[in-house]
Amino acid sequence: MTTPRITLIGKPDCHLCDQARAVIERVCADTGESFTERNILEEPELLATYAEQIPVTLVDGKQHDYWRVDEQRLRKALARRGIFGKR
Repeated sequence: MTTPRITLIGKPDCHLCDQARAVIERVCADTGESFTERNILEEPELLATYAEQIPVTLVDGKQHDYWRVDEQRLRKALARRGIFGKR
């Protein structure tokens, strides 16, 4: 199993996190990528770093977006790193 290249950092009951997840799921369905989620309420270091920015999207461990996920920008970031999207 390969390590997911996309990480969504958020928390429960966060409507922006739900919207970000929907965009990420759509991109992953098209590209064959997978993603993982991390909860800032369970990881104090993430809370200290990202509390005012969630949801935060990381691509290959680097911060990509926060508050909102731009679908086209995410697709381009994945394509630049060797993923070929269908759209």
